[in-house]
Amino acid sequence: MPFGIGAINAVRTTFYVILFMFSAVMIGLTAARLEYTTHLPPWDPLNQGHSFYNPIVAELLASSCLSLLWSLFALHILFPGWTFEYGILSSFFGEMLGLFCLFVLWLVGAAISSTMWAELGWCHEYEACRLLTALVAFAWLGWAMLLFLLFISVLFAVMNRALFWQMHGRYNPRASTY
Repeated sequence: MPFGIGAINAVRTTFYVILFMFSAVMIGLTAARLEYTTHLPPWDPLNQGHSFYNPIVAELLASSCLSLLWSLFALHILFPGWTFEYGILSSFFGEMLGLFCLFVLWLVGAAISSTMWAELGWCHEYEACRLLTALVAFAWLGWAMLLFLLFISVLFAVMNRALFWQMHGRYNPRASTY
């Protein structure tokens, strides 16, 4: 049974919606962490009550904001019934380039945050530790979603020799064989 552009677009649209949701949650988590660490009360045991911020949290916030915007752009292109084309930016090549940049950003953020906050099982009674655990988890979930999207786009573009086609794929009358 051929797996056509309609089925691929449905899968990609679903993954972009999930990426949007993960990015929105990540923005909330990173904003909560930044709010906590930049407004520490003097009696807080963390950093002896001196306010600070983790640069990796700022990187994850930036990655999440960019992913939120990218997923909105992709959903704008992929939405059924609409045919918006923005040149190379809305081609499969542009999609893969954008996804790869986001993939690297999320990978760096997830890896560094996992290294920094690897052993938090001992402090789950504190809200700050639960927040960090959720932050690390959503960093990896966002990265995994980008990996799936990148894999699907690369596979479709390579199998159909569609690297510079528009990513909505509505002008192609033939169905993909893969």
